[in-house]
Amino acid sequence: MNQTRAFLILAWLMVATLLWMEWGKEKSAPPAPPPAALAPASSVPSAAAAAPSAAGVPGAPSAVPTPAAPGAAVSAATAGNDGLVTVTTDVLKVNLRGGEMSEADLLKYPVTSDKDSPPMRLLASDATLYFVAQSGWVSQGKPAPTHESGFRYAGAQRNLALNPGSNEIAVPFVWTGADGVSIQRTYTFRRGDYAVRVRDEVTNAGTAPWQGYVYRQLSRVPRELAHKGPFSPEQYSFQGAAWYSPTDKYEKRKFDKFAEDGKLDKSVTGGWIAMLQHHFFAAWIPGEKDAGQFSLEQLNAGAAPQYLIRDLGPGVNVAPGAKASTEARLWIGPKLVKQIEAQKVQGLDRAVDFSSYSIFATLANGLFWLLDKLHGLFGNWGWAIVGLVVLLKLALYPLSAAQYKSAAKMRKFQPRVAQLKERYGDDKQKFQMALMELYKKEKINPVGGCLPVLPQIIIFMTLYWMLAESVELRHAPWFAWIQDLTARDPFFVLPVINIAIMWTTQKLTPMTGMDPAQAKMMQFMPLIFGVILAFLPAGLVLYQVANGGLGLLQQWLTTKRYAEQPAGSGKDKS
Repeated sequence: MNQTRAFLILAWLMVATLLWMEWGKEKSAPPAPPPAALAPASSVPSAAAAAPSAAGVPGAPSAVPTPAAPGAAVSAATAGNDGLVTVTTDVLKVNLRGGEMSEADLLKYPVTSDKDSPPMRLLASDATLYFVAQSGWVSQGKPAPTHESGFRYAGAQRNLALNPGSNEIAVPFVWTGADGVSIQRTYTFRRGDYAVRVRDEVTNAGTAPWQGYVYRQLSRVPRELAHKGPFSPEQYSFQGAAWYSPTDKYEKRKFDKFAEDGKLDKSVTGGWIAMLQHHFFAAWIPGEKDAGQFSLEQLNAGAAPQYLIRDLGPGVNVAPGAKASTEARLWIGPKLVKQIEAQKVQGLDRAVDFSSYSIFATLANGLFWLLDKLHGLFGNWGWAIVGLVVLLKLALYPLSAAQYKSAAKMRKFQPRVAQLKERYGDDKQKFQMALMELYKKEKINPVGGCLPVLPQIIIFMTLYWMLAESVELRHAPWFAWIQDLTARDPFFVLPVINIAIMWTTQKLTPMTGMDPAQAKMMQFMPLIFGVILAFLPAGLVLYQVANGGLGLLQQWLTTKRYAEQPAGSGKDKS
């Protein structure tokens, strides 16, 4: 197979892959919840009906309070007991009650790249963006505080901000039961940290033992995509629930598959639960030795479904006069690889969901590690991408050298091939035998152009997922007109440059043995690819332009080198 056919295969495989991804997205996309169709709080199933079974947790109660419907007003009793507290750090601004974090703004991440853009709101209590983190307690036959009511704010001020001279804020809540049992809950926010520590300390001042189970859950409705279209990166980013257990590792489920894929009732020690979306996520991370029960629920089924993932556990047994505590972390923020790795939680790096396919996910993690090192060197993600191309070109040099050497030799011997065609006319069998004899004599490898095709496809698709999912590149500029590497080129300059590079590359590529219909089709490939790349992230197009430009330079030098040898010499200067 010659270089031109190999290029044609690469081109059509890329087109087919992108079209298949779009078809799959359209087929499985859940309907966006219309605000007018949201059910009132009274229509939410009862706690006993909606809560998952906790049979796997010995002695645990079988029901956990169900979250209120999206946008439902907080009752006067709940508001009076819990009290709203606003906490502002250098990276977060949250609204917090004792059992629920109902709003969270990511202060370092504006919604758009405009200067006056408000910060990204990840957690929200209103109907269209409903996404909340909740935690409470349940006890068999005993009173316990829930995410709905029970905890009272134990501080003085209700608007707390991180002082310049301090590195953390502690926000205390307390619940006191009639039987002498109390629970002190403390939320700790740290400077520059998206992981909030949530510590519950149970004190039994009564005369009877107390047993309870803490539950932690995330509840939300699907968020409508901000950017739509056949090649929108947000369109292909995973949105749904994810969880990790030491035994079964990373698992996930799209919102529209909650009911179809069966009930989740998994006993886990450690692990984590999360709700993922493009660039951002929220996750409950219990202690690595804490036993719990993971479950999924779809509430308010119908036009406006609400989705929930829950961790029930661990349980505590507190004797009279004794104390017990349990602690978890609540991550609310972007999918920052370094900060996620700093949590030292097994499998949490998979929340950066580069791909559903393990081969792409593994390669994407490796490529991002390399890209991050280059960013540290250049201080610019665009130039880091160019540097990545140079390193990949060096790594794949043996393959590309064989490819361009084969193409150069085949181009050089095109006059000889034309003579063979003229000699044998319509006798294709004799022509092919003579052509193979020529290749053998002149040491030309006709399949030399095929070998680099597979790595090029894998790298291209891996980079697509990596650049689309990496929040580090969100709104990151390159220079001049490229001010967001994860958005398309606003003036289509890079796609036009890529068309020119592909067209020039074609002119250096021999058409030996190619069918006339294929040759005519190849003439349109630069334009087809230019149209596709016009809607892809600018960072990916930059990679393609840099890769194509270096490839064109290498091919030109190789062609020039082998053109200096007399045809038919049978010698190889390499």
